[in-house]
Amino acid sequence: MRTVQIGVKGMTCASCVGRVERHLSKVEGVSDVGVNLVAEKATIHYDSERTGLDTLLSSIERSGYEPLSAETSFGVTGMTCANCVSRVERKLRKAEGVLDAGVNLATERATVRYLPDVVSERELHEVVEDTGYGILKEKEEVGKGRTDTEREAREEERRKLRRDLFVAALFAAPLVTLTMLHMFVPTADDWLMRTLGIQGFFILSFFLASVIQFGPGLRFYKPGWKSLRHGSPDMNSLVMIGTSAAYGYSLVATFIPQVLPAGTVNVYYEASAAIITLILVGKYFEAIAKGRTSEAIKKLMSLQAKTARVMRNGEELELNIEEVVPGDVVLVRPGEKVPVDGAVVEGSSYVDESMITGESVPVQKAKGDEVVGGTINKTGAFRFRATKVGADTVLSQIIKMVEDAQGSKPRIQALADRVVSVFVPVVLGLATMTFLAWMIFGPAPA
Repeated sequence: MRTVQIGVKGMTCASCVGRVERHLSKVEGVSDVGVNLVAEKATIHYDSERTGLDTLLSSIERSGYEPLSAETSFGVTGMTCANCVSRVERKLRKAEGVLDAGVNLATERATVRYLPDVVSERELHEVVEDTGYGILKEKEEVGKGRTDTEREAREEERRKLRRDLFVAALFAAPLVTLTMLHMFVPTADDWLMRTLGIQGFFILSFFLASVIQFGPGLRFYKPGWKSLRHGSPDMNSLVMIGTSAAYGYSLVATFIPQVLPAGTVNVYYEASAAIITLILVGKYFEAIAKGRTSEAIKKLMSLQAKTARVMRNGEELELNIEEVVPGDVVLVRPGEKVPVDGAVVEGSSYVDESMITGESVPVQKAKGDEVVGGTINKTGAFRFRATKVGADTVLSQIIKMVEDAQGSKPRIQALADRVVSVFVPVVLGLATMTFLAWMIFGPAPA
C-alpha cells in the first residue's frame, strides 16, 4: 500500500471535493481518499500493484478537474551508449511520483513528467546520481544559460577525448605494426627475433600497451565498474572486461609464463591497445556529432535581443529583456532587434521578418500592426506595446519546439534502446559459457 498526494486544480466548492473523491474511490486498489479544498490536494491510499499513478490522474481528469503535474528537463553526464539510456530511464520511471521519463543520448538530456507534491527535482537528480551518472549543473554566472553550459561541457569532453585518442594512437601504432608486420613482410619476424628476442618483444609490447591501458583506457574503468556494481553492464563494462582479459593474460605470459600450459604462452597486448584506440575514435566522432545538436538552439537563441528600451513614468529606460512586462511601451530604432512581441502604437517602419517567414523583403509596420520579437527593424523608428514576453513570445515557442523535438526519441531509437538493454548481458553470458565450455570440455591444452 502507498500514500500519494496529488494537486488538483479547478475545485471551487465542497461539491467539487465530493466529485473528485467519488471518482477516485471507484478506482481499483484505492482504499481511502481525502481531498482538501483549501490545499487543493488529494491524499490517496492505494495498492501500487493493482493500480498506477497514471490511472489515478486519469480518474481526476474524468471527474472534470486537472491533476497537477510538472515536467523538467536536465542534462545527464557520463552516458556512453543506449544501455546507459535504458538504465537511467528505468531508474527514473521506478522513482515514486514519476509519471514518465525519456532520455536522449544525442542531446544528453532527461525529460521527466512527475508529481511535484511527491518528488522534487533535487530528488530526481539524486536518482540519476545513485544510478552512477552525473547531473550537468548550470553555471550561475550572468549570461551563462543552459545552452552555454551544455556547449562548454561538450567542448571540454571533446578536448579530453582528443587528447586520449592522440596518446592511444601514438602508442598503439608501433605496437600493432610490430605485431602484424610479419603478415605482410615474411622476413620481418626473423629480424624482430634477432633484434629484440621474444622476451624483449614482450617487454616492449608491455610498455606500449600499459601506457594505453592505464592512460586513455582508464576512462572506461570507472563507469564500467559502476554499471557492473549496479547489475546493469554497459559498453564500458565490455571494453573494461575485454581489454583487461587480453592485457592480464599477456601480463602473465610475459612475467610468469611457467604457470601457463605448454604452447599457450602468447601475448595479446595489441588487441587491448587496438580496442581502446578504435573505441576512442568512435567516441570522438560521436562527441563531435553531439556538439552539433545544440547548434540549432544556439543560433535561434542568438536571434533574441538582450536589452529593450522601455518608457516608464515618462522616462526612457534600457532594461534587460527579462525585465520587460506585458503593457510596457518599447522603443525600437533603425537597425535594432524587436525585443518582444507586441503591437505598434506610434510611428512606422519596415521590419525584416525573414527569421519567421523566410521572406527577405521587409514588411511595412504601422499603428496597430503586430511585431515579433527577434525580427530586425530596418528604416524608421516606432513604439509598440508589449503583449507577449519571456517564454510566451513566438521565438521562445519556436526554441521550445526545437528543444522538444531534439529531446524526443523516434520509434526506431526506442526499439534500439530496448534491444541494446539486453545486448550487453547476452554478450557477457555467451562469453562466460564459452570460457566454461572450453575449460571443461575443450581439447588440450584446455
